[in-house]
Amino acid sequence: MHTIPFLTDRDICHLLDPTSLVSALRDVFADQGEAPPRAHYTLDRRSGTDPDTLLLMPAWNSRYLGVKVATIHPRNSKRSLPAVHATYLLKDVETGQDLAFLDGQSLTRLRTAAASALASSFLSRPDATTLLMIGAGALAAPLIEAHMAVRPIHRVLVWNRSPKRIDTLERLVQCPIERVTDLSSAVTEADIISCATLSVQPLFEGSHITPGTHIDLVGAYRPDMRESDATTVMRSRVFVDTYAGAKKEAGDLIQAVHDGEWSMALIESDLAGLCRGTHSGRQDYDDVTLFKSVGASLEDLAAAILAWEKYQHND
Repeated sequence: MHTIPFLTDRDICHLLDPTSLVSALRDVFADQGEAPPRAHYTLDRRSGTDPDTLLLMPAWNSRYLGVKVATIHPRNSKRSLPAVHATYLLKDVETGQDLAFLDGQSLTRLRTAAASALASSFLSRPDATTLLMIGAGALAAPLIEAHMAVRPIHRVLVWNRSPKRIDTLERLVQCPIERVTDLSSAVTEADIISCATLSVQPLFEGSHITPGTHIDLVGAYRPDMRESDATTVMRSRVFVDTYAGAKKEAGDLIQAVHDGEWSMALIESDLAGLCRGTHSGRQDYDDVTLFKSVGASLEDLAAAILAWEKYQHND
C-alpha cells in the first residue's frame, strides 16, 4: 500500500527558502493555472460575530492539483490553541494520485511572505534599503526575510504594540532590528512599509508617506479591518494578489471605497498581470506603490509543488 508522506512544519521551513519560493510564485502566476474561488462555510453561527469557519482552497495547473483545508476557531485562544489549523493535499492532476500532505500553517506563512516579496520585486525601488515592519506576529520574520531576498535592505525597523513580541522576533531573524516607538517618524524613513496586523483602524497617516515608498499590506483580510487610511490608498498606485479576493475581502480598499475617496476600478494589476508582463509595475522613482494581499490558492499550490519536488530530490 502506498504511504503518503506528511511534510511537517520543520520539513517545509527547511525546504522553502525565500528566493526559490518567490521564483516558484512568479512561475505559477505567469502560467495558466486555475484557482476557483475558495469555499467558505460557517460551522457554528451561535458564536456571534466571530463564528467557527471551514475554508477549502483548490488550485491546479498542467501537472499538479492541490487543496488547502483550513479551519478558523477564534475562541481557541481560551483553550491555549492556535485559531487556525490547516493541511494541504497535493495530487497528480493527470491520475488523481495523492502525492503528499503538508503542514498548512507553515506553508501559508511562507507563501504569504513570498507573495509580498514577489510584488516588491516589481513595485519597490531597486535601491530600497530601509524596511519598516509594522507588527511582530507570526508573519513578521518570514516577511522580513522575503523582502531582504529581493531588495538590498540593510536597515530593518520594527513597530509593535507589545514589546515582548519584538523580543521573540529578534530571536527568529538573522539581521539586527531597530525598535520603533515613534511610528509616524519611522514611516517617513522607510523605503518599504510592510504591515501584518489584525488592526481595524489605520496604523499610520498617508500624509506621512515619502514619495517613492512601497507599501505592503498583508493584514486586514476582512472588509471590517484596515491598516491604512484612505489617503494612503488615494496617494498610491494600487496592485493586488487577485482581483476577486481584493474586491471581496481587502478591508483597506473596501473601506476606501466606502469613504467615497477611491474606486476598485483604479487597481492597476494583479500578480498574474505583473508576472505575465501585461503591466510593468513601478513607472517612476517617486511613485508611491501599494500591494494589498488577502491570499490566493495559487500561492499555496506553488509552495506545495516546490516543497514536494525538493523533498523528492533530497529523499
